[in-house]
Amino acid sequence: MNLSDLRPAEGSKQSNNFRRGRGHGSGNGKTAGYGHKGQKARSGAPRAGFEGGQMPLYRRLPKRGFHNRNTKEIVSINLSMLEQFEDGAVVTVDTLQTAGIIKNPRDGVKVLGGGELTKKLEVKLNAFSETAKAKIEALGGKAEVI
Repeated sequence: MNLSDLRPAEGSKQSNNFRRGRGHGSGNGKTAGYGHKGQKARSGAPRAGFEGGQMPLYRRLPKRGFHNRNTKEIVSINLSMLEQFEDGAVVTVDTLQTAGIIKNPRDGVKVLGGGELTKKLEVKLNAFSETAKAKIEALGGKAEVI
């Protein structure tokens, strides 16, 4: 990726400086894109999803499943991803972000035992699998839960 390739996300950039109601030559004069009369042409038009008093679709459909509001979204990384750090380095959430291994730590980072590790590291993260902890400590490293 180059700096010249960077673009804003699709649909995120909107131009709000479009001048409406400045004559028919502008292509958006007279009614300024609101058409002729009617409820949607006036101020105080109903919100999106309003169906004129009829029970709206999002309330007609049944709720499905259980949505736990206390769940934590844990980002998991494999042990092999830690291989890019130097021998004896201290690995934290911040160092993982600066190295580009994770973008957003969300509610925590867990190390899984996938792959091999050949370096002695001091890893300070939120969670470890049993195999990951064993592999880190077998090389003389430290797996510390923060």
